[in-house]
Amino acid sequence: MGVTATVCEFASSLNLKNVPRPVVERACLLVTDSVGIAIRGRREAESTPALLAAVQRMGLGHGGGGVFADAKGYAFPAAALINGTLIHSLDFDDTHIAATVHPSAPILAAALAAGQMAGAHGADVLAGVIAGYEVVCRLGRALKPADHYDRGFHPTATAGAFGATVSAGRALGLDAQQLEMALGICLSQAAGSMQFLVNSAWTKRFQVGNAAMVGVIAASLAAEGFIGAAHAIEGDCGFLKSYTPDPDPDLAIHALHEHWETLEIGVKPYPSCRFSHAAIDGVIDIVGTGVAESDIAQITIGLPRKGMDLTALPQDFRRKPQGVVGGQFSMHFTAAVAAQTGNLAWDDYARYLDEPNTLALAERIDVSEDPEMEAIYPERMGGRVTVQFRDGSHQSRCVEIPRGEPENFPKDAVHRAKFLSLAEPVIGDAASELHQQLMSLDQQESVDALFAAAA
Repeated sequence: MGVTATVCEFASSLNLKNVPRPVVERACLLVTDSVGIAIRGRREAESTPALLAAVQRMGLGHGGGGVFADAKGYAFPAAALINGTLIHSLDFDDTHIAATVHPSAPILAAALAAGQMAGAHGADVLAGVIAGYEVVCRLGRALKPADHYDRGFHPTATAGAFGATVSAGRALGLDAQQLEMALGICLSQAAGSMQFLVNSAWTKRFQVGNAAMVGVIAASLAAEGFIGAAHAIEGDCGFLKSYTPDPDPDLAIHALHEHWETLEIGVKPYPSCRFSHAAIDGVIDIVGTGVAESDIAQITIGLPRKGMDLTALPQDFRRKPQGVVGGQFSMHFTAAVAAQTGNLAWDDYARYLDEPNTLALAERIDVSEDPEMEAIYPERMGGRVTVQFRDGSHQSRCVEIPRGEPENFPKDAVHRAKFLSLAEPVIGDAASELHQQLMSLDQQESVDALFAAAA
């Protein structure tokens, strides 16, 4: 059996009864984390008004698809597009470091839209989510992330489209043959470029939402008998060989049913590129609750090469980020905020992007490639930090495992606090009940009530 067929057999037959309970519970937590982000993104992400207006312009603003923190109904593919974009809009969503993907944004958005389309039980939607996680994380590994990035691709969008197709297909109840056709249809649509870094473009968010929409479209076409390309993953013109120079197809199906990649997904404590988090942790460990900008002479940071590419080069450009996306991908800016506040929160972008002291400190932050951090990537996304103070003292930290990773996972109370801090300002007291519903998604009769609670 080929790679694509093996993936489809696994995903179409996945049943929560055969999934270890810790995997189910972790998936519910990841879903909950993502919904909190989507709720705040619906109100505050600067790209949201244009996205919703475009959906209305295209005639997709009516239907049975729910969007978090929105009382309207949308066409199902549009709901997937919007929710996927919202989850990714704050750069606060979960990550799988070895695959270098944000799994939930495309996968959850697709599963929810397909689940509403099918009137599926929450258990089937969650099974779709877990199937999507397992597939996208393995595909990310098989692509060899650094090589895929070097070609200019954004793996959360490219591999994410395949994960979204799997999650939507499982939620719709496709069999293995139908799901293989769906992946063949997805192959014609999977896209995502890192060019957004040049001007802090909103396309980073859109292409992840688009991956969710691609998944719903591909699964829906396959459900109606539309024929897609066979061997979409491993074929000579398939995803792996077309999108990366030296893929490892075996990694796409490695240890299915035995090792659960869902448990390798981490959550973010800070709304910025994950490559910046280990260094932010190091800065916070040194400064505690924060110090005055004038007390710091210099900060030096060491990252793996790809972390340099995404968050630090060219350094003069990164020290003066333009817009929220620019700030999210600036090691200099995020470290400058963390040094002064002892944290990095979503609201800090509004407070500090143009704040003179923060920009002055960013000018005194230098980032370089660290050979030891490069050696442990991509299995770990580490960072090394030295803060030199005006009084002549200095402190250093080396962080190999940033907060939020499975080995350094937040306690339930910390996770709940993150959700409430994002959702309560938008939906008020309903956030607490919604949190309970999401954490027991596998027991919900349908997902419609989730959107009603978050409207």
